[in-house]
Amino acid sequence: MPEIEAFAGLLDLACAAVGGRALLASDDFFASMDHLVVPGEAQFDPAAYTPRGKEMDGWESRRKRVPGHDWCILRLGVPGRVRGVDIDTSHFLGNHPPFASLEGCEVPDDTSPEALRDQVDWVPLLPPVPLRRGSHNLQAVDHPGRISHVRLRIFPDGGVARLRVMGEPLPAPQPGEHDLAALVHGGRALACSDMFFSPMSNLILPGRATYMGGGWETRRSRPPGMDWIIVALAGPGTLSRVSFDTGHFIGNYPDRAALDALYWPGAHAPALVDHPDWTEIVPPTPLRADAEQDVAVTQPGPWTHVRLRILPDGGMARLRVWGQRCAPPPADSLLDWLNALPPDEAAAALHRCCGAPRWVAAMVQARPFHSRTQLHGQATTTWWSLGDGDWRQAFEHHPRIGADPAQLRERFAPTAGWSAAEQGGVQGADPATQQALAEGNATYEARYGHPFIVCASGLSAGELLGRLQARLDHEPAAELRIAAGEQLAITHLRLDRLAAPAQRSP
Repeated sequence: MPEIEAFAGLLDLACAAVGGRALLASDDFFASMDHLVVPGEAQFDPAAYTPRGKEMDGWESRRKRVPGHDWCILRLGVPGRVRGVDIDTSHFLGNHPPFASLEGCEVPDDTSPEALRDQVDWVPLLPPVPLRRGSHNLQAVDHPGRISHVRLRIFPDGGVARLRVMGEPLPAPQPGEHDLAALVHGGRALACSDMFFSPMSNLILPGRATYMGGGWETRRSRPPGMDWIIVALAGPGTLSRVSFDTGHFIGNYPDRAALDALYWPGAHAPALVDHPDWTEIVPPTPLRADAEQDVAVTQPGPWTHVRLRILPDGGMARLRVWGQRCAPPPADSLLDWLNALPPDEAAAALHRCCGAPRWVAAMVQARPFHSRTQLHGQATTTWWSLGDGDWRQAFEHHPRIGADPAQLRERFAPTAGWSAAEQGGVQGADPATQQALAEGNATYEARYGHPFIVCASGLSAGELLGRLQARLDHEPAAELRIAAGEQLAITHLRLDRLAAPAQRSP
């Protein structure tokens, strides 16, 4: 399938590779409407002609000598939310339409072309816009509804090479066991380490690949390492087996493949790339050239995402992840309690973990959490979306390293016990070290304008002093982000401590 960089991460819902089809056109005298949904770039042979005129790889109507304009109705291969469109006039130079518009509707799949033409109420997706000749004409679409069919209008006539309807697939849920990774069921390829030879979305297309370029292939790694691709499943599901398909990859298939999984509904791709919670559910498995292999999973889940790892590199034609949609995972005492709290009580609990008000408000709004991975992942994503002022607010809710225990209890009563435990390495330190920590804290705060923040759990007084002294050499902007990272580590520790029954009283 073609990749349109401006619409990275979106699927061409109309492409024939996922089942898209042109159903009816007002006129396709010179070139068939079927060309609109063909995968790949339009081709042009200057010497090729048909009995009707110049052979064009696209849809082309005859010159209109009567009032009106031409149109074509297409069924999307996968219903979804349309986010953008490419009205591609490649190779149509003196015969492209000056203007075009797009409409959509959601109707049953078996609605006849004639009913679509005469009985359906179409909604505007894109008003008439000017088209450039011989060009990819990209336009954003802002329509929240689910679309199953589109109607392209051209004013008044002419030729369009391809119509790419870019969006997010929203297929109807499938009952029973099925391929939860498949594009046609709602699976999405989110990110990969490399796709030099062919795009990552090929890996989850329908059917088997018909040639080597129909799969996902990475460049040769130098030195050999590991390539990967992350796929969001069609929905939370319990898995039974996976299929590794190296069809048409013979001298360039991976030596082995493995599969990892995690549970985080709605996770954004950047947060998943290096996430520590990936669980291996298929260990590294030797592969064969040009073959399909079924492998049982070791842990059924439920899971929301999978990560395919190929070792060291190469090409995979298809990945099939067989399973059934399911309810959220079993109860978790921390999550159940946190999800059930009234907003003000949830805010008070989360404020003990991090003193930035905007972080607290966003976390309260993000409930319900369905897994620890989701809770901690949302905490991280929210934290790094904030600004310098938010981070400094959180820093002020921490006692200085080595603070007097009595002062600590008085000023930071809600979290004094946690702070004392986190700074346990300071207790009992010799007077010289305690004095050096106090002086270092003062120097640090004078230089950077905020307290020295470090995740002190498990560190001795000497180790804390060494880290403080090392960080005094940093530029202020860099040190602020380092301190923010330490604050986040403290927040993660405190989120898990909320699970203790003694810590869960309002």
